[in-house]
Amino acid sequence: MLYYVTFRHRRPLLDDERQWLLRGLLKTDGRALRLVGVRVDEEQTQMLFRVVGEKHDRPIELSDVIERVKTKVGKQIIKASGERWSPFYAESFDRIVRDDAELAELQSAFDSDLPEDDGFIWLNFEDERVDTV
Repeated sequence: MLYYVTFRHRRPLLDDERQWLLRGLLKTDGRALRLVGVRVDEEQTQMLFRVVGEKHDRPIELSDVIERVKTKVGKQIIKASGERWSPFYAESFDRIVRDDAELAELQSAFDSDLPEDDGFIWLNFEDERVDTV
């Protein structure tokens, strides 16, 4: 199944913080998730992926993977900035992508309003299709 997840940030992230978050999310690729797209904006992050791993013969909980990255990067940001709290809200919102039309809509959302050399997006939409039941 193809999943779409988004989460907001408590405050706008600085460029280096956005890079840390992007790198942390990209590290999950191939281990627990097969990433199709990741976009880290100042105030929110969006992801499109498939769950590929298992833990103790059970499917990996996608929220565990994402929350682990948010926690690790949040600690890195706290250490660098001296802030008291992580810049990420605890909740993430997810949904299953149901059809190719919805995938196309999400793809255009990933591509919209990007400055040319933003550097905070990773996309691999080539040959991506939604599995229909």
